[in-house]
Amino acid sequence: MSSEPFVIGGQAIALGETAKIDLVMPPLYTATNMSIPVYVKRGKRPGPVMFVSAAIHGDELNGIEIVGRLIRSSTIQRLRGTLIAVPMVNVYGVLNQSRYLPDRRDLNRSFPGSKKGSLAGRLANLFFKEVVSKCDVGIDLHTGAIHRSNLPQIRADLDDPEVLEMAKAFGVPVLLNAEIREGSLRETASEAGVKILLYEAGQALRYDEFSIRAGFRGIINTMRHLGMLNKSRSKGHSIERFIARQSGWVRAPESGFVTHLAQLGDHVNKGDKLANIADPFGTYLTSLISPAEGVVIGKQNIPLTQEGEAVYHIAYFSQPDSVAEHVELLQDNLLPSEQNVVE
Repeated sequence: MSSEPFVIGGQAIALGETAKIDLVMPPLYTATNMSIPVYVKRGKRPGPVMFVSAAIHGDELNGIEIVGRLIRSSTIQRLRGTLIAVPMVNVYGVLNQSRYLPDRRDLNRSFPGSKKGSLAGRLANLFFKEVVSKCDVGIDLHTGAIHRSNLPQIRADLDDPEVLEMAKAFGVPVLLNAEIREGSLRETASEAGVKILLYEAGQALRYDEFSIRAGFRGIINTMRHLGMLNKSRSKGHSIERFIARQSGWVRAPESGFVTHLAQLGDHVNKGDKLANIADPFGTYLTSLISPAEGVVIGKQNIPLTQEGEAVYHIAYFSQPDSVAEHVELLQDNLLPSEQNVVE
């Protein structure tokens, strides 16, 4: 980080300064002005430049609360380097409680975008040029889709040694070596040399306290790892990290009404019954069976399914029973009261 003013949206922020900036977006057809809210905090001492972004999908709300807690936290007052926190990238989607933009495009398939492209392309270009391209590292916050929950997990290119160390520092048990999708923020950031983690936890349109606490603590842990914050002196229960190289969805063999037996974080063996499916009269039709040993990292919540629909997401580890134990330990650390639930 240089001592030169840091410029975003035409506004210069000097060392030791904090600013709230509006990145101007195309207005609504009602002539209502629109902008991406951006919080920038620069430390007085040099260090990495890091962005934290939420709501690239407008119905994924957990990240908004995580960013809010990060901005309010007294922990970042002695920051080294620069923090750029963006609580809502897809403001249009948040207003409409929708994953997508008004042009029906997925923003996270529209990077790097273009100034003269579609609405999604223009927004992707704005966010990448003004925020992401000016950073060394980033954490992008996501949840499961509508009616689906994800166990707190980090998805990243774990073959990159620096990214792997960041992922371990974040502090959740499940690390998924996920392939990069074309047009995603992660693809464009990686090509620009920005080291990035994707945090997945909870479900769309809902706050989940466990997911929020794990995300907030994970960002702080990562900033400490990068030297942006002082190391913590507190000694909690040690959480092991486990890398999954593969994962897969278990799909419904028939349409019907679902009774879930397996839950997020459960260790399942090959052949275990995950759920039962019945017809409207309550007659048992079939069961969902685990195809292999692993840990449930995602599941459908709504008790209705169509034949072929993805119902459970299972990650495959060399020690899945240990992963499940450390998921429980993380819950105990973050939710020590009777709130010890994932969904």
